[in-house]
Amino acid sequence: MSTFNFLAAGLRTIEIEQATLSALLNQLNSSFSEACQLLLSCEGRVIVTGMGKSGHIGNKIAATLASTGTPAFFVHPGEASHGDLGMFTGKDVVLALSNSGETAEVITILPLIKRMGAPLISMTSNPESTLSRFADINLHLPVEREACPHNLAPTSSTTAQLVMGDALAIALLEARGFSPEDFAFSHPGGSLGRQLLLRVDDIMHSGEDIPRVSLHTPIHEALLEVTQKRLGMTAVTNDQGELLGIFTDGDLRRTLDLSIDLKNTPIAEVMTPGGTTLKTGSLAAEALKIMQERKINALLITDADGKLAGALNMHDLLKAGVI
Repeated sequence: MSTFNFLAAGLRTIEIEQATLSALLNQLNSSFSEACQLLLSCEGRVIVTGMGKSGHIGNKIAATLASTGTPAFFVHPGEASHGDLGMFTGKDVVLALSNSGETAEVITILPLIKRMGAPLISMTSNPESTLSRFADINLHLPVEREACPHNLAPTSSTTAQLVMGDALAIALLEARGFSPEDFAFSHPGGSLGRQLLLRVDDIMHSGEDIPRVSLHTPIHEALLEVTQKRLGMTAVTNDQGELLGIFTDGDLRRTLDLSIDLKNTPIAEVMTPGGTTLKTGSLAAEALKIMQERKINALLITDADGKLAGALNMHDLLKAGVI
């Protein structure tokens, strides 16, 4: 066993499956477009079914469809014969996977699918099979042989099924104009969801929690505001709440180098005018990008009128999972 050439076996497997995919690429035809159109016009759900390894691939295809804008779910064909067929309706489209096209559990439910009027798309490597002939549209998978040396274990066939399923899902995604924001709504728990759904309004400090002082506030009082609000800075506003500037830890270090009287010098003389801001409604991910690019740790949020609406720092983004 120690002299067995594992690398050669692995390469041979990949080469065989690669050849299958090349054949699939070369023979993709109008049936694919027809299947996409049927799925796109579906008024119900796409129901994917398949047995054994085809079932595992079908489960993944259903999940990919559902997460990219095409409502779909998987039904085990064996369970369908024992009650789960009640999940099917005439408004659904059924996508059935079977390499041979003769899988008994799938064939058993075909007449019932037809009786309820649900269109059927098959995915097989045998265009003359029972499933292929029963289907409204057959997606032919040109699988000449499995990568298994005995031509038994589903390998090339399941790879072709998986790639065809991805091709369907992505074609439908593009046809629907499915955006990254739409994708995020299907993945709110992931990092992409947080980046595309979370707004600065959701995590910023607002109201009395915003560190702020007026132009005439002495520096030492401004320092108290920075310390109490714990954001590493304070905004400087006028009586109307319009943002005039910002005073940060960095400004403090520069102020101390100037030996300025902290008790009597107004903050207006040492603040940074304007400061880096972002509008309400902006993505939290945009706030992170600005902070990283400008090498700052805090950001002020203003409304459409230029009035101070909130403040946040890098810790807020970290806590919210944006980083």
